[in-house]
Amino acid sequence: MAVAITSTLCAEMVRAAEEAAPLECCGLLLGQGDTVTAILPAANISDTPDNAFLIDPVVLVQAQRAARQGGPDILGHYHSHPNGRSEPSERDQAQALPDGRLWAIIASGKVRFWRALPDQSGKGGAVFVPEERVAP
Repeated sequence: MAVAITSTLCAEMVRAAEEAAPLECCGLLLGQGDTVTAILPAANISDTPDNAFLIDPVVLVQAQRAARQGGPDILGHYHSHPNGRSEPSERDQAQALPDGRLWAIIASGKVRFWRALPDQSGKGGAVFVPEERVAP
């Protein structure tokens, strides 16, 4: 599968990561199917925002309500790794739900997309599969 997203939206995520550094930024990926049409920045309310993220639940609930009223779907979320790589961290892997949602991770000025899928080993949890990025 491939994620369709504009370079403008990717640049917005990179800019958010740069502005939040040394803390992690976060937000939601909105759109339909595998096409991201908007991002929705959210406050990182984690107790340790320098190495973790927790999306403000008010933003999440508002996006869920908007989707139920015909707005864009929540396809996943994004967050930054200010001192790391654009791969899921151990914490990301431990917290991920195997729901097929997108994870965009921003590090070193680049955005990489991942999908959290069910672990087929029988252990439960999620496995991250890299997603190709294409222009819509």
